[in-house]
Amino acid sequence: MLANDLMTRPTGPLGDTAATGARPAIDPRMREAAEEFEAVFLAQVLQNMNVGIGGPGPFSEGDNEAWSGMLQEEYGRLISRSGGIGVADSLLREMLKMQESG
Repeated sequence: MLANDLMTRPTGPLGDTAATGARPAIDPRMREAAEEFEAVFLAQVLQNMNVGIGGPGPFSEGDNEAWSGMLQEEYGRLISRSGGIGVADSLLREMLKMQESG
């Protein structure tokens, strides 16, 4: 599924929008929040993945520790904005379900 798929495709659970052919309007702030969540998640995964890597380089411990954390956060943002791993799409679907029911 493409990252922007949820922005354009009609879906049944959104009420009359699927029946009339209209596309659901998704608040861009919801998409942004879902992508930010995915970016934070990915940064945490990258940080845990690189624990214990020694030696010189952007991921090593020591002098570069503060910078490697920032680099991993930026990698998380870039991955999320480039389509991500599906966490943002799943989260956005759940947010839409909660918005409809409540």
